[in-house]
Amino acid sequence: MSVVSIFFTALFYISLAIFLIGMTRKIYQYWMTPVPLKIPTAPTPLTQTGVVMRLAREVVLFESLFKSNKWTWLFGWLFHVGLLLVLIRHARYFWPGDLPEIFLLIQPFKYAAFAMVIGLFGLLGRRFFVERIRYISAPSDYLMLLLLLVIGVSGVVMTFTSNHTDVIMVKEFASGLIVFNWADLPTEVHFLVHIFMVFVLMAIFPISKLLHVPGVFFSPTRNQVDDARKKRHISPWALKQEQEHAIKLDQTLGQDSEGK
Repeated sequence: MSVVSIFFTALFYISLAIFLIGMTRKIYQYWMTPVPLKIPTAPTPLTQTGVVMRLAREVVLFESLFKSNKWTWLFGWLFHVGLLLVLIRHARYFWPGDLPEIFLLIQPFKYAAFAMVIGLFGLLGRRFFVERIRYISAPSDYLMLLLLLVIGVSGVVMTFTSNHTDVIMVKEFASGLIVFNWADLPTEVHFLVHIFMVFVLMAIFPISKLLHVPGVFFSPTRNQVDDARKKRHISPWALKQEQEHAIKLDQTLGQDSEGK
């Protein structure tokens, strides 16, 4: 293997380890964060089934964003759907051995890269030209969008221009990472830039605002049933403290009665 291939192989495993450890830690943190109040936002579901349907609409259709701002919803939805289809198509590179015939059906998904890039340009332009959004935008917001744009544009260049990359080498390299049968990777600059940015994105994902991906499922304004009038809401940590306090109170009362 070449030095470049060894470097990118090591970088992949380092980035993957950071991603998995970081995401596990953040999800655990979200899971253990106390939710002492019932704070679902209206219109509020009255049943657990309603909560599931609400979260499904939020994840698939971006319902709350659609109600808030149609242009932001359009660019955001284009980007996320385009990214999802592109990721599905990229699965063929990591599939060991011969590809199943189903992968032939997802070949048109390559055009989703245009939707992804258009959505990113729209979201970036929003931060530049909408005053109230520009006011609350941090440098990291611009850098994340630029990072995603570099990934998307470099992918489009490799797919739809004459600067093609040897996909056989790419598949051997990518599938080799999964089965630990390492191989050399193409050395075209645009390809190296593309995968380097992907690995960087994996590493910084757990400390970025992209954590809204798992975070939406832990949002108390979205995942709570509006049953405060029927059932007392007590967080697990508060219930444990209440039980411990009741035990101590019983022990104290028992000692007082014995003393008398």
